[in-house]
Amino acid sequence: MNVKTTRNPLDGLDLLSSAVIILDPESRITYANAAAENLFESSAKALMTQKLEDLFLNGDHLSEIFEEAVQHRFADKRLDLTLERAGRESLQVHVIVTALDNPDTPVLIELRENVQQLKLDREERLLDQSQANKELIRNLAHEIKNPLGGIRGAAQLLEFELPERHLKELREYTQVIIKEADRLQTLVDRLLAPHRRPHIVGDVNIHEVCERVRSLIVAEFPNGLTIKRDYDLSVPEFRGDKEQLIQAVLNITHNAAQALSHRMKDGDAQITLQTRVARQVTLAKIRYRLALDLHIIDNGPGIPPDIHDRIFYPLVSGRQGGSGLGLTLAQTFVQQHMGVIECQSRPGCTDFRILIPLP
Repeated sequence: MNVKTTRNPLDGLDLLSSAVIILDPESRITYANAAAENLFESSAKALMTQKLEDLFLNGDHLSEIFEEAVQHRFADKRLDLTLERAGRESLQVHVIVTALDNPDTPVLIELRENVQQLKLDREERLLDQSQANKELIRNLAHEIKNPLGGIRGAAQLLEFELPERHLKELREYTQVIIKEADRLQTLVDRLLAPHRRPHIVGDVNIHEVCERVRSLIVAEFPNGLTIKRDYDLSVPEFRGDKEQLIQAVLNITHNAAQALSHRMKDGDAQITLQTRVARQVTLAKIRYRLALDLHIIDNGPGIPPDIHDRIFYPLVSGRQGGSGLGLTLAQTFVQQHMGVIECQSRPGCTDFRILIPLP
C-alpha cells in the first residue's frame, strides 16, 4: 500500500538566504522561513504571536503599508527599517512588501540585511575620522615644528660656545640633540607632505602605476617573492595625480612585502595586483556608474585584530619600527581622487581594495 505524503508548498522558502514572512488579514505572522528565524533570532512559533510592526524601532507606518497592500494599491513596495535586537546593536534591513492574491494570506514580506547602508555608514565614519586626523596632524605638526627649530638652533650655538679642551667629549651630546631634532623634523615633514604638495592632475593609466610599483618592489625584494598581475585591460584612463597614486599603491604593497618576510625565506611569498571595473558604486554618498576596483592581495599572516579598525590612523603600525604613516598617506592620496581604501584581512590573505571613480 502506497502512502502519499503531503508536502507544504512553502517548504521551498526555507532554501532562500533572504528572510520571508507571510501575514494574515490581521497583519499577524502566519509563516516565517528559516532565514527569518535567523534574522529575528526567534522561532517561527514565537514570531506568530507578534505583529510585524512591533519588531522594528521605526515600524509604526507598517500598518498603513499593510492596508495598502491588502487593497492592492501596489504590487510591491520597498523601504528600509531598523530591526531591534535585545542586548545588541540594532540592524538596518531592506524590506520588500508584496501584495498576494490570497485573501487568507494577503501579504508577503521579504527582508534582507542592508549591507549597502552599513557600507555607507562605515565609509562616512572613515571620511569623518580621516578629516579629523588631517586637522589633528596639521595642528600637531605645526606645534612641534616651532619649538623644534629653537631646540636645534640652541644646540648649534651651544656647540660653538664649547671650550676647545672639552669640545671632543661634549660635542657628542650636542650632536645627539641636533640629530634627534632632524629626525623629528623629518617625521613632521612626512606628516605634512600630503597637505603641502600640489595636486598635479593628468591622464592616469592604472596599469602603468602598478607596473612602476611592481618594479620598485621586485628591486627591493628580489628573492622569495612572486608578484602576480591580474589586469583588466578594459579599465579606462582617468584624470588624477599619477605620482600620488604611485605612492599610495607603493605604500600598501611595500607593507605587504614586509609582512611576508617569513614566507620569503620559504620562497612562497606572493602579492597579487588585480584591476577590475566596478559598476554602480557609491562613494561618500555619491553614486558612480563606473569605478576603478584595484586589489592588492598578499598571503601573509594578516593584520593583528587589535589594530585592524585603526590601520589608517596616523602613527598606528603593526610592524616593529614602523612609522605608522604609510597607510594614512595612501588613504589621504586616494581620498583626494574622490576614492576610498578598504581592507579585509585574515591569516593567509590580506586584501586592500582601492575604489576610485572612473569617467
